Amino acid sequence: MPRIKIRQHVNPLSIVYQQPLVPPDWSVVYPDLSTPIHLDIGSAGGRFLLQMAARHPNWNYLGIEIRQALVIQANQIRDEARLTNLHYVFGNINISLAPLLASLPTGKLQRISIQYPDPCFKTKHAKRRVVQPALVADIARYLPSGGEVFLQSDLEWVAQEMCDRFSENPAFTRTQSDWLEPNPLGVPTEREVSTIGRGLPVHRAVWIRR
Repeated sequence: MPRIKIRQHVNPLSIVYQQPLVPPDWSVVYPDLSTPIHLDIGSAGGRFLLQMAARHPNWNYLGIEIRQALVIQANQIRDEARLTNLHYVFGNINISLAPLLASLPTGKLQRISIQYPDPCFKTKHAKRRVVQPALVADIARYLPSGGEVFLQSDLEWVAQEMCDRFSENPAFTRTQSDWLEPNPLGVPTEREVSTIGRGLPVHRAVWIRR
């Protein structure tokens, strides 16, 4: 399938993205709801989850992405690959995370990944960054004890800021104080492949729900 040219960055605070998503009927989406769920926040084109779903059929994979064209394309590619344990939804995580998590089968959410989020470099745009205290609080509310949050970025200050937000919430503990190497999930994103190919470091951390 030819790639669609997609705008790289959007403003999540724009009025265009203020409509909360309506979660689908998960019993229709996934044939088997007994398996654990991995949620990827900001799934972009979905290639990472596509590989994860193919490698681990005993998990259900869910991506949420704010660029609707990418979601449509990712679900088309999923259908072509005939993967029934994978789904993507369109939504603004700033307002849609809580209803999305609340709708999932109780206790099945076991992993959340946030990878290479838009850094929103300008200080005045810091409130646009994905990992805010409210997002961490929502994750703490719905992620069961023992569930994990995987964070990574090629920008150390972005990775550190995400870690700072999780360290501020007593519900989470970090698995180790230094950056993880190699990637514990074993499947790189396209951005990760590009970063490593240029000889640059990737900063990763895993947080566990107490």
